[in-house]
This record gives sequence, C-alpha cells and structure tokens, in this order.
Amino acid sequence: MRYEPQLAELIKEAPTGDTWVHEVKFDGYRIGAELRGRKVSLISRNGKDWTASFPEVAKALQAVRVREALLDGEVAVLLPDGRTSFQALQGSFSGTRRGERVYFVFDLLHLDGEDIGRLPLEARKTRLRALLPEGHETVRYVDHVVGRGPEVLAQACRLGLEGIVSKRRDLPTFAGRGHGWVKTKCVLRQEFVIGGFTDPEGSRDGIGALLIGVMEKERLVFTGKVGTGFTQKSARELRRKLQVLEVPECPFDPRPRGSLGKQAHWVRPELVAEVAFTEWTSDGKIRHPSFQGLRADKSAREVVREDRDP
Repeated sequence: MRYEPQLAELIKEAPTGDTWVHEVKFDGYRIGAELRGRKVSLISRNGKDWTASFPEVAKALQAVRVREALLDGEVAVLLPDGRTSFQALQGSFSGTRRGERVYFVFDLLHLDGEDIGRLPLEARKTRLRALLPEGHETVRYVDHVVGRGPEVLAQACRLGLEGIVSKRRDLPTFAGRGHGWVKTKCVLRQEFVIGGFTDPEGSRDGIGALLIGVMEKERLVFTGKVGTGFTQKSARELRRKLQVLEVPECPFDPRPRGSLGKQAHWVRPELVAEVAFTEWTSDGKIRHPSFQGLRADKSAREVVREDRDP
C-alpha cells in the first residue's frame, strides 16, 4: 500500500448534475492512514510520517478492525461553531488549544489486500462507512450531498466555511490532480513560497512582512508581501525560522521592483505559507493577503498559482 492522494482542481463554480457528490472542504492537513492490525501510520501528502504529530488520531484508529487498510482524509481542528481552522491546527502544535483535532475520513483506498481504489467513489464510501466506528469523536466519516452543487456551495459560504470539494461519484481514484475531483472556495486561499521578509516598523516585533511567490517553470515568481495575520508570538517565531535560512541573493526571478519597506532579507525558498486573499491583480500579485500559518506538509517545489478554471 502506498499513499498517493487524488487532488482537487480549483474551479470557479460548483458543478451541477447528479453525477457529482459534494463534501465540506476542511481546513487542515491531508493525511493518509495506513492500518496493519493495531499498527497505525499517518502519512502526509508528500510522504512524510506524521504519526507522532497526531497521537490521538493514531490511537483512535486502532479501534478499526482490519488486517490492513489505507484510508484518506484530513486532520483538522474542529471549533465549537462547527468550522475547522488551519490557524487553530497550527496553534495545537504549540499547546494552544481552541478546539479538538479530528480525522475526517472521506475515502478508502485499500482493504485487506483488495485494491478498493479501482471501485467507483460511492462504492468506496459505502465500504468506508461500514468500516469506521460510529459516534467516534476523533475519527469521523465524511458524508456528502448528491447533486445541487451551487446550492451546497452557497450554504457552505453562509456558514463561514472555506468551500466544498466536488467528486465524480462514478469514477475510481486517480493519483494526482485531475478532473474527477474539483474544489470551489468561498474565499481565495492557497500556499505560497516564502522568499524573504522585511524588518518590523514601529512597535511591531519579529517581522514586518513576508515576501512570497509561486513556482513557474522552475522559477520563483514574486506575488506580493503579507503583513497581516501574525500575532506578536508568531511573528517572532517566524523571524527565528527565517533567519537560519537567510542568503545574500534574491531568490525571486525577476527580482521584485518597487519599495519593500525596510531592507529586505532574502531566504532560501523552503518554507511554505498558507495565505488568504481577495483576488489576483492583472500583474500577478495578490490583494489584501493575510497569513494563516506555515504548511509543513507541502514542499516549495509543488507550489504553483491556483487559477480558477472558467
């Protein structure tokens, strides 16, 4: 069993028709769970072992009675109002708890030697629902709505959710990004590579702003600076992490033009930030960005601009 997750492509409008099912888009870390008897391994989408990071999830999955299985889902912090929060998930690693970490399971890929991934999605989810313990607080089956995509998205936005993921109910799973899974968002959010930072001004501590970009044909292209979304504590922690990555040469190609505030500090483009924003400008920059947290589960080389398809 090897965890190679299917990824959703960003589109502008939720698909219509009953060939699609729609699930809530969770705001956390995509995680595969490999079960071999009572041994549980939690794997990130880039193949790293995250079992030690989510011990409560690993312990809860020991109750699933299988010889071996491979599950697919997302670990997120569930807030009291029913939303999930990436910032709260980041805080949970440093001991700041605003809610409970939950493994939301939405797919079954292997079961007791059988390649379940070759089955249509609805058949996989039927097998998954029967497999998971009912009423568990930490491991939860992700239900779906058949059809009515635009209505489901509108309701998700009214509830303050990030968006929805829509999936073809009749298709097997495919590793990587394809047209069988798509996502629509209530607000724009994606990952960006950190290529530098500026010094703080006034009473601010740590950093002034992050200088960020996306990969385009092996180049890191500048997309703007992010100066909001930090606490004093998180800004200081970011400064410590970025200082050890400082380099003399600008990693962006081409080099950013115009004012960057105080003198820019360039860093090796290794850290990935999750950023919320309102829109892309015509010259490839983002407007009104807000830092949400670092993405330790994603590598810089796979971060590209997520354009909404027409």
